[in-house]
Amino acid sequence: MVCRKTSFQFLRLTLTAILVALLSAAVLRLDPPVGAQQRSRSAQRSAARKTPAPKPSPTPFRIVTGMGEPPPPPIFKQKKAQEVDPGDVVSIETTEVMTPVTVRDSNGRLVPELTRNDFRVFEDAREQPLSDLALRQVPVDVVLMVDASSSVAKNLDDFRRAAEGFAARLAADDRISLIKFDDRVELLQDWTKSRFQLQRALNRLEPGMFTRFHDALVLASREHFGQTKSRRAVIVLTDGIDSGRSNTTLRLALETLLKAQVTVYVISNTEISRAAKKAELDELMSSGSATVHFNQLRIDDLQRGLQVLDGSEANLADLTAATGGRLYKPHSFDALDSTYAEVADELRHQYALYYTPADKKRDGRFRRVEVETKNPAYKATTRIGYFAPKS
Repeated sequence: MVCRKTSFQFLRLTLTAILVALLSAAVLRLDPPVGAQQRSRSAQRSAARKTPAPKPSPTPFRIVTGMGEPPPPPIFKQKKAQEVDPGDVVSIETTEVMTPVTVRDSNGRLVPELTRNDFRVFEDAREQPLSDLALRQVPVDVVLMVDASSSVAKNLDDFRRAAEGFAARLAADDRISLIKFDDRVELLQDWTKSRFQLQRALNRLEPGMFTRFHDALVLASREHFGQTKSRRAVIVLTDGIDSGRSNTTLRLALETLLKAQVTVYVISNTEISRAAKKAELDELMSSGSATVHFNQLRIDDLQRGLQVLDGSEANLADLTAATGGRLYKPHSFDALDSTYAEVADELRHQYALYYTPADKKRDGRFRRVEVETKNPAYKATTRIGYFAPKS
């Protein structure tokens, strides 16, 4: 009996000792001694002094796929120191008309050195007072336009050579651009004064198939010239035969050219094509009746081709006359150099007449313009008129 009591007391003492040890350890973990706390804090401060805190690095910018570079920051216009209320002034806006004029004598030679007093300008049959006259002082923006369709494709090398010679004759302030048209209208060189850039663009000329002549004229006059105050000219090498794939008509093209105040010079290969077709037709028709009968389809095609050339030539003559330009019909592409040189010479010796219309109405109406010289032996050439601005 005594032995059992002794064993029970020993077990109780043992459990009490274990419990006290566990409680002590827990207290030490939750609340370490003051000395240990101080040593730990001292070590942390020492480590902080040795290792500086890392600086924050900016997040690198990444371009989101499909969105491109971020837009530039907006530029705000500064308000002027003194603002004028629109109701305080009455503004009467007038538009000065600039009319390019070419003067030739009875032999077709250009006439330079005329003065303002040598001209008379009429708008809708009403004489207008001239305010200024300039000669070789107004820069010209020239579009070299080339028909790269199958009808002239084999002569592109001749055009390249003639275009380079033409550019070399322009003044330093004149600008030039290059447009080709066939199945589509393509800008090969935007406005430039660099002859090297033009030459490089000429080397990119490649032949196509069809001819969108009317579209090319509309796009050039409506979208290419902008709001410049220069004289404007289009020099186009073509036979003028639109393949019917254009979205516009020749009538609309002429109206657009007049609104943009563009002078058109056409160097047409109609005479060259006509000579080739006539030679082939004469050869077939001079053969025996059996040969004529066998080649009747080709004969009909050649005859229709000659009629189309005649109609195209008449349209080109009307187009150039209405815009104040000129139609050139060289007999061979060997004459392209001299033809382009003649156009450049005309542009250099073209007069620019300025006047403020007596009719101040801004009605958008077409106004017919005529220019005369006081010397009846001289012939003045200019566009048939212009469209008044519209409010």
